[in-house]
Amino acid sequence: MSRIIATFFYSGLLKPAPGTWGSLAALPAFYILHVLGGPILCIIGIAVVFAAGLWATGVQTASGDVKDPGWIVIDEVAGQWIALLPLSLGAAHVNMPITALWPGWIAAFLLFRLFDIWKPGPIGWADRKGGPMGVMLDDVIAGVFAAICVVILAAIAHGLLV
Repeated sequence: MSRIIATFFYSGLLKPAPGTWGSLAALPAFYILHVLGGPILCIIGIAVVFAAGLWATGVQTASGDVKDPGWIVIDEVAGQWIALLPLSLGAAHVNMPITALWPGWIAAFLLFRLFDIWKPGPIGWADRKGGPMGVMLDDVIAGVFAAICVVILAAIAHGLLV
C-alpha cells in the first residue's frame, strides 16, 4: 500500500521526469475532488495526501539507501493540489465550472513545476531538511508559492492589479 501511495498509483514509475508525471496525474484527481465536494473536499484531500505521503515516504525510505527517490511523487500531488486550490476557491465563489478557469490550470501546473525544480529560498531549505517531512515539505512550500503566483496572475488578468 505504501508503494501505491508513494507513487500515486504508479505514476511515479513513468519516465522520464517522474515528478512531472506525478504532477500531471494530480490534475484529474483534483478535478474529481472539486466536482464531488468543492473547495472543502479539496482542502481535506490535501491534508489526507500530505499525511498519507508522510507515512508512505517514511516506509519507502526506511532502508536509508536513497533519501528522496524520484519515483516518490505523492509530494508532487500535495504541492500541485495546493497550487490548484485558488482555482477551486475561485470557481466556487463565482459559481462556475472549474474547467472554465483553464488558464489557471496551466499556470498552476507550470508554476508548481518551476518552483519544485528551481527550489528557491524556503523550498530549498525544506528539501535539504531530509527525511519524510523534508520530502513532503519542499513540495508543499512550492505549491504555496505557485498558488500565490496563480492568485496574482488572476488578479492581473481580471484587471484587479494594474
